[in-house]
Order: sequence, then C-alpha cells, then structure tokens
Amino acid sequence: MATIVITSEEDPSLTVVRFQSELSWADAGPEVLAEEVSVLCREAETCIANGQNLDLVSLMLTPADLIFPKLSEKDLECIFTVICNLVTKATSLNEELEMAERISVKICQQPNDKPALRLKILFNLYNLLENPYSKFYVYMKALDLAVSGKVTENIVPSFKKMDSFLKEWNIGTVDQRKLFLTISNVLKENKSMSKDSFNFLTKYLATFSSDDANIMSEAKGEAVRAVMEFVKAPDMFQWDLLDMPAVAQLEQDGNYAWVYQLLKIFLTQRLKAYTDFQAENDTAMTECGLVFEDCMTKMRLLSLADLGSNESGEIPYAMVANTLMIQDDEVEEWIVKAIAAKLLDCKMDQLNQTVIVSRCSDRLFGPNQWVALRSKLSMWRGNIANVITTIQANKLVEDASQVTAQGVA
Repeated sequence: MATIVITSEEDPSLTVVRFQSELSWADAGPEVLAEEVSVLCREAETCIANGQNLDLVSLMLTPADLIFPKLSEKDLECIFTVICNLVTKATSLNEELEMAERISVKICQQPNDKPALRLKILFNLYNLLENPYSKFYVYMKALDLAVSGKVTENIVPSFKKMDSFLKEWNIGTVDQRKLFLTISNVLKENKSMSKDSFNFLTKYLATFSSDDANIMSEAKGEAVRAVMEFVKAPDMFQWDLLDMPAVAQLEQDGNYAWVYQLLKIFLTQRLKAYTDFQAENDTAMTECGLVFEDCMTKMRLLSLADLGSNESGEIPYAMVANTLMIQDDEVEEWIVKAIAAKLLDCKMDQLNQTVIVSRCSDRLFGPNQWVALRSKLSMWRGNIANVITTIQANKLVEDASQVTAQGVA
C-alpha cells in the first residue's frame, strides 16, 4: 500500500489530487489514466491559481467514496488533513462554513466504514475552524456520525466541556434544542450516565417558553420521558421544573394529564396521595414501566423529608409511622434510609420517640423556599451583627482596663 509523503515544493493539494486520480483511474488503462489525471490536475492548478478554494475542496472530495476502502487509515488521514487545511484559506466566514459543510457531509456519508477515523477527521477539521457556527455545525455532524457509526464513546468525554462550547458557539434556541436532545439520547444508552442524560433532557425542555405555544407539542414526548425518568430514579429527589411550559402542557393533555399529576404528587404531596392515585391509574403506570414497590419506597422517603420541612423540627415517631404507612418498629429504619439518601440530617430521641430534624431537602425550590432562605439569611445576619457588637464592646472594656492600669502604674 502506497503512503503519501509530501517532499516536493508542489502544492500539497495538487499532490493529493494527482494521487487520488491515479488511484481512482488505475483500472481504466494507461491512456485513459494519463488523460484523466492530466485533466484533474489542470483543474486543480486553476483552482489554486485563482484562489478558488471552495471548488478545490469539492474536486478533492469527489473520489473520497472510492478511495476510502482502498487506503490505510494513515493515508486517509494524510489526505483529509490536506483537504481540511483548506478551510484556513477561506476568504470569509461564510466560505469557511460552506467548505466545512461539504467536507463534513462527505465524511458522514458512510458512517459504518472506519467510523473512528471519520470522527477523528471531523475533530481535526473542527480545530482548524474560526467561525463559531462552523464549529457547532461540525460538532453536530460528529455527534450524528458517532451515533450512526456506534463510536459514541469517542465523543462522550467532550460533553464535560459543553458549557464552554456554548459560550464559544453562541448558538440560538433551535440549535440548542437539537444539541441538548441529541446528547441526552446518546447518554441514555449508558446506564451509568442516566443522570447526565436527564440533565441534558431537562436543558432541552427548558428551551421552550410560553411564547412557543405553536411548537410546544414537539416536546410533549420528551416531557413525558423526563417525568418517567425522574419517578423511576431511586436517587433523584429534587426537580424544580414543575411549572416549566414544556412539562406543564401535559396537565391539559387528554392522554398525559395523569403523567403531570403523578409528577405533582412526587414533588408536592405525600404517600397517601400516591396510593390513591396508583389505585386509579394502575394500568397506565404499569404500561410505562413503573414498579409499584419502587415508587412506594421513593414516596416514603419524600414524604419523610416533607414532614421534616413542614413540622417544627420535631416529628413524633407515630406521625412518621402514620404518614409512611409502616409499623412503629420500622420508623427508625426509614429514618436511617432518609439520612443515607441525604434527605435529612436529624437525631432520633428514642426515649421520647421523636425525630429531631436539623436539616431537610426540599423537593422544589420555588417562591416559598426563597422566602424561607431569605428569612434564614436575615437571622444569620442579625446573629453575626450581635456577635460583632459583643466583640467590639468587650474590646472597649479591655482597652479601658489597660488605660486604667497604666495610670495607676
């Protein structure tokens, strides 16, 4: 297998065109081969001389489908390095974008043939670009390629940099929706990344506002998916998006109103509301893959946390048993579970059969929680002011004592 090594002063693009032409027409016979190579090289020389880089990119991409199966990955990477480098010669950001589009489309046409190499070529192209939107376009093509070619493990690490990417790309709402949903779907396939998938799904839903009523329905399926994932997750207890328009639309939907009501129960109500709801919607919940025992466990923990936030800080064991629908001797076991889930910080007063709560997690963080936080901050501010006043007063007394002692001496 031949390997391209550019050692002459000839323009690298012309060298690649000649190499591709010779490879593509190798079986056509010497005369045809010589004629076709000559024609293509003259066309390439014209493009180079006139600065027609977009046309040159198209010329160099034409035989890509033919040469990909015939060359080693090393040779292919060398060829596409030369092709991709042409974007640095673009005379405008729009031309750069069009060049990037043509290269990306060609690379993604056969995603199952050397997918890891194709992804690497797209990443190399990405790093050569200046136009932020060109970078976003190439990244999205890389995402699609990774999914189609089943090499998502090569692009998942980049998701950690998404915040900085978004600042650089400065893309609009529609592009953000496509990006967030695609990433969420990629991560969904990996059970260990279910939380990350849910977070990107939430970001997708958050892009819809009340002004998007005419297109809100396109998010309905994903809103249902988000609710189900939240309810099923054994370690997810807080979600502040109950009033998010994309989710709230379910409340008025004939098919999915029960889904919204279920979410409302998990975020604002206690176990009794859930058991009543489950009795009326057992079939629908079972069809959605919800397991009664798992939902009961989660609702017991959420109900216990809710007791901690709504009572005076001391909860009788009897109230815990009644709210969680458990036996008296099971109370401490559920308190320990709530502590392990980081829903409660508390002590158990076994003598007085009381739970003394010092901290509890809220399922929602809405206006009421902001008011409570403001009250606590005001109280802390007052306490700190009192401490400072006391320290200053003690310092004045100490200074006066020292002056008196020095006068006596």
